[in-house]
Amino acid sequence: MLPIARYVMRGTPQAAGAAALAGIVPWLFWFSAAIAALVTLRQGLSSGLIVIVAAAVPAGWWWVQGDVIPLSSVLLVTLMAVVLRARLSWSETLVVGALAGAVLIQLGVFVPPGGIEPLLDQLRQSSPEIDRMLDEFVRQGGSVEQLASLMVSGVTGLIVLLVSVACLALARSWQAGLYNPGGFRQEFHALRLKPRELGLLIVLGVIGSLVSLPALAMLNWVPLLVAGIALIHGFIGLKGMNGLWLVAFYALLITTWPMILIVLLLAVIDTFVNIRGRMADSH
Repeated sequence: MLPIARYVMRGTPQAAGAAALAGIVPWLFWFSAAIAALVTLRQGLSSGLIVIVAAAVPAGWWWVQGDVIPLSSVLLVTLMAVVLRARLSWSETLVVGALAGAVLIQLGVFVPPGGIEPLLDQLRQSSPEIDRMLDEFVRQGGSVEQLASLMVSGVTGLIVLLVSVACLALARSWQAGLYNPGGFRQEFHALRLKPRELGLLIVLGVIGSLVSLPALAMLNWVPLLVAGIALIHGFIGLKGMNGLWLVAFYALLITTWPMILIVLLLAVIDTFVNIRGRMADSH
């Protein structure tokens, strides 16, 4: 897709037109968001504002139609692109993205336009186990509507955050391919959370649990997951292993919960130990 990125960077009209066109096509919003992020990373927020608006207008139309994912993704990707350009730190960018996603969840942005009741009825009818679980939650003093709303918002917010991170990574790879070949690979392989960033995520998660802001605890593990994925990429790169190992890793990551927990644990260890740094020193 590098030729497309090269065309987009010829000028603002090309970038704005491509962003708007991709935003109109169903399920190509991610491409529109990546174009906006590329221009923002390269030229800054003020210079990229026209392209961001071009991506946001069709995404806003989808919002009116009831799909909040395109516009929220464009805005979240743009925010992270601004942070990454200013701070040159993927870890800080991911933390900011997770916090922004949690705010969107807490504000109820991802609650369906018609409310949660129709979806709740479908869930009750689709599975007797879900119906029993909800009834048990009510007996314990909880609100079924509140739980269902939080579940739907949380899952949607998680999808938006993961898609936004992927779009930002795509934009960064385009930028590197055009202006700094190999730079994105080196940058991503070095990604790890700093102890203070990990501490901040833990503190916010605890605070969210104590003051009934569960959204803070729902997304604050995503930066750690991305850091763990970067660790695996860096390890395979340093060892010169076959790319099929990455294919196997992602297959396990997508299909098994234990692999996700292992990646999170490795990322925590790497925060304090710097596994890749020690490997590089040993060579």
